[in-house]
Amino acid sequence: MQLLGIDLGSSSVKVSVIDGVTGEVVGQEQQPKEEMEIVSLQFDWAEQSPEMWFEYLKKAIDGVLQNRDVDAGKIGAIGISYQMHGLVLVDDKQEVIRLSIIWCDSRAVGIGDDAASALGEEWTLTHLLNSPGNFTASKLKWVKENEPELFEKVDKFLLPGDYIAMRLSGKTTTTITGLSEGIFWDFETNALSEELLTHYGFEKRMIPEIVSGFGEQVTLTEDMAKELGLNAGIPVTYRAGDQPNNAFSLNVLNPGEVAATAGTSGVVYAVAGKKVYDLKSRVNVFAHVNHTKEIQSLGVLLCVNGTGIQYAWLKRLMGQERFDYPALNKMAEEVAPGSEGVMCFPFGNGAERMLGNTNPGAQMSGINFNIHQDKHLVRAALEGIAFSFYYGMDIINTMGIETKLIRAGYANLFQSKVFAKTLATLSGAVIELYNTDGSVGAARGAGLGCGFYKSEEEAFKELKRVALIEPEKEWQSQLIKAYNQWKIELEKLIS
Repeated sequence: MQLLGIDLGSSSVKVSVIDGVTGEVVGQEQQPKEEMEIVSLQFDWAEQSPEMWFEYLKKAIDGVLQNRDVDAGKIGAIGISYQMHGLVLVDDKQEVIRLSIIWCDSRAVGIGDDAASALGEEWTLTHLLNSPGNFTASKLKWVKENEPELFEKVDKFLLPGDYIAMRLSGKTTTTITGLSEGIFWDFETNALSEELLTHYGFEKRMIPEIVSGFGEQVTLTEDMAKELGLNAGIPVTYRAGDQPNNAFSLNVLNPGEVAATAGTSGVVYAVAGKKVYDLKSRVNVFAHVNHTKEIQSLGVLLCVNGTGIQYAWLKRLMGQERFDYPALNKMAEEVAPGSEGVMCFPFGNGAERMLGNTNPGAQMSGINFNIHQDKHLVRAALEGIAFSFYYGMDIINTMGIETKLIRAGYANLFQSKVFAKTLATLSGAVIELYNTDGSVGAARGAGLGCGFYKSEEEAFKELKRVALIEPEKEWQSQLIKAYNQWKIELEKLIS
């Protein structure tokens, strides 16, 4: 059997096909080759077209089927990973009503804050494990308040992965993990949060059918199968948000295990086996992929919005025709730890949850025109992102979760020696890098969900570590000094 994994990001859609027996990737395609458009009509807004996502998905599937080792007739299950917290609204004909309000859109922060006050801070933390904040439920409330004529047309609200599953199958479904990331799930009652629905004035009819994260969720329709070049009836057997799925793809499933990613945004994701929460809601707690009503498995998620997107911005600013990312990474290595006083604050991609939903914006400081060159800016950018990770990891540590071993995919910023070693040196954590990604993880999830793999151990038997990053003792004193100064300046910015 071959297994197909879909990873819907905010930058691109990636599709992988793996051989179920060997675990080897037999085909992979990404569309578009550059970044998908994000519409920002106002400051703090970020929207994308769901129809655009699906058009790129079709192109990616078409591309992956061109690989000689991919046999469409052998594809037996589909897994879906998707950008979290997005809001897709469809009418009773399953037509999209408006652009999706995506994860980094900050317009609903005030709505979430008001809900937390009305429901009670203690109640929201003990029941929802988070403040309602800027998550899907609050975005839906924004539509209700500001676009009532559109809200009246809503039949179902969907997360981005739910939308992909709907397009494939013609059925609207969601999962407990998805509902928890939207802040609709009550972990005390182990059910939909009646209090939140009542407070926001949402009818239960708007919630899709709840299906298991693993197992047959929906099946590919005949019409869609013809359009995609696949067999009708292929089941979707796995669905998860991108960060829980990233942890899953790295075999991070048990309490105390930690995963990280540094793509468009950056995440540290730790698994807990009991209810935990941050009193200030600076990090988030959601149902992990293996959470059920019977078994508690929670993901503690620290997010830094502006990581890879900042590095891409810097690359464009410096003249992307002259530099690729390996060249930028090499430039950074020419500068000593601490970037000779240049500091970067990579907070230019929306309100930052770990900073109390403040939006200080991205800044560079400490620049001396007589000393500093472009290479200093590049190193400062990488260090600023690593400093942001470490700042957030301190919050996770206060919740009783130690981050001494981190697993990550050998991709994006983890391909930079400066970034990876800075994070390892400050945190004291060993970082293990694996040759996997979200679409491959989704394919493995599909194999587990359809029963091809009988256990998690079988699903990950071919997962291989490709690199090990350990703390750099020679950098330690310089980095600690630079980080402490960076932290002082950051707290001035958000005070």
